[in-house]
Amino acid sequence: MPRESRAAKTQRANALLDCLAQVYPVEEKCLLQYHDAFSLLISVMLSAQTTDAAVDKVTPVLFSRWPDPASLAAASVAEVSETIHSLGFYHTKAKNCVLCAQKLLADFGGDVPDTMAELISLPGVGRKTANIVLNCAFNRAEGIAVDTHVFRIARRWRLSAATEPTKVEQDLLKVIDSSRWSMVNHSLVLFGREYCDARNPRCASCPVVDLCPAAP
Repeated sequence: MPRESRAAKTQRANALLDCLAQVYPVEEKCLLQYHDAFSLLISVMLSAQTTDAAVDKVTPVLFSRWPDPASLAAASVAEVSETIHSLGFYHTKAKNCVLCAQKLLADFGGDVPDTMAELISLPGVGRKTANIVLNCAFNRAEGIAVDTHVFRIARRWRLSAATEPTKVEQDLLKVIDSSRWSMVNHSLVLFGREYCDARNPRCASCPVVDLCPAAP
């Protein structure tokens, strides 16, 4: 099979995203519950390898006790761990949340920064988290957040063959116009949950089955 040109891959990516845009109009770009940039940042940090629903169960208590960087920076890791113990890797996440809050106070005056470089300087924050915070809290799309859904679907759609999320992101940025970056994660997360499941994809009812190179 001949290698697909970037132009052809871009055209195919646009067609796939056009279809998903009809199925999932972008209203709220983040499915987590949050009320400001700080609560969004912490919620996304907690969501690693954990469902959004599980995060939303613990954050009301978490933010009622520590609603801002100053209060969370003063919390003990043990207390935060106890509050989020139902989540995977809760001790590491609790430690990173406290350290992140302390760095926000020390380096950013208690405010969540609005650049990629500054966000990824925070403990526990990688490009995925930074992309979501920039997109949802500051309405800026500097990249595409590659979580497990985006990673899986990008590879199934043969938009990337990379095996690392950061490299998958770079492949996607090459074939998806920057005007669409803000909606990719949201659409693909919903699509992944409803149709493109990791183990049992529902190809028979999939809205993009005619465009999918992995379809049976």
